[in-house]
Amino acid sequence: MITKIIKNIGIIIIISSSFAVYSIKNASLAPGKDDIQYENNTLMKVYKDIELEAIQWYNEGILKIESKNYQEAILSFTTSIELNKDDPDFYYNRGYSFLSLEQFQEAISDYTQAIQLNSDFSYAYGNRCYSYHQTKDYEKAIEDCSIAISLEPDYADFYTYRGNAKDNLKMHEDAVIDYGKAIYLKNNNFKTYYNRALAYNRLGKSLKAVLDYTKSIELNPDFANAYHNRGVTQYKLGETDKAIKDLRKATLLFQLQGKVDNAQHTISTLKVLQHEK
Repeated sequence: MITKIIKNIGIIIIISSSFAVYSIKNASLAPGKDDIQYENNTLMKVYKDIELEAIQWYNEGILKIESKNYQEAILSFTTSIELNKDDPDFYYNRGYSFLSLEQFQEAISDYTQAIQLNSDFSYAYGNRCYSYHQTKDYEKAIEDCSIAISLEPDYADFYTYRGNAKDNLKMHEDAVIDYGKAIYLKNNNFKTYYNRALAYNRLGKSLKAVLDYTKSIELNPDFANAYHNRGVTQYKLGETDKAIKDLRKATLLFQLQGKVDNAQHTISTLKVLQHEK
C-alpha cells in the first residue's frame, strides 16, 4: 500500500492538503491457472509497478514544492507524467510549479491538461484563471474563475481573482461585488480589502477606499502600499495631516523592506504635500 499525496494547491498563497490511499495488490498466480491467466497477472503487476513508480515520483515532486524547489519539482512531476499520463493531479501540481516560477504559459498548458482529464477540477480552473490574469488575458480569466465558482461557490479566492480581472477591464462596480463576496466568505485577507479599495478609488469613492485601506492595514500592519494609497486618498479628501502621517509610515516601511524605488517615490510625494501645506 502506498500513500499518494493529494495537493489542492490554491493560487500562490493557499495550500491545502488531503491524503488518499491507493490500495496496491501485487498480482499472484493461483495454482492451476493457464498460461493466459499467468500472462494477465504478470501484465497487471507491471502496470501496478509503473503506477507505484509514478506516484513515488509525484510524491517526490510534492516534497520539492514544500521546500520551494520548483524546478526540481517540475522534473519529478514530468517523470510521473511520463509513467502515467492519465492523472490530473500530476499536471495540476506541475502547473503550480510553473506558476510559482512565473512561467505562466507552461502553467496554462498543464492546467488545461488537468481539466481535460477532470472537467470538475475547480482549483485547476482557478489557477488557470490566475495564470490568464498574469498574461493579461482578462476575458479568459473571468471565464475560468466563473467556472471555478460554479463548481465551488464558497471558495473566496476565486471571487478575488475574478474581481481582479474585472477591475483590469474597467468593470469596477462588478469587481467591487466580487471582492465583497470574497470578504463575506473570508474576512481576513488583507489583499482583498486592498484591491477593493483600489476599485473604490477608480470609482471616485474615496471614503470607502479609506475604510478598506484601513482594514487592510489592521490585518497587515507592515503593508506599505496600503499606507501609501490611504495617504494619497486622505490628501484628496483634504486630510493633509493624516496623509503626511501615512506617507511617512509608508516611506519607513518601504525602506525597511528594501523597496528603494517605492520609498523614493513616496518621499517625492511627501515633499509636494509638505510644500503645499
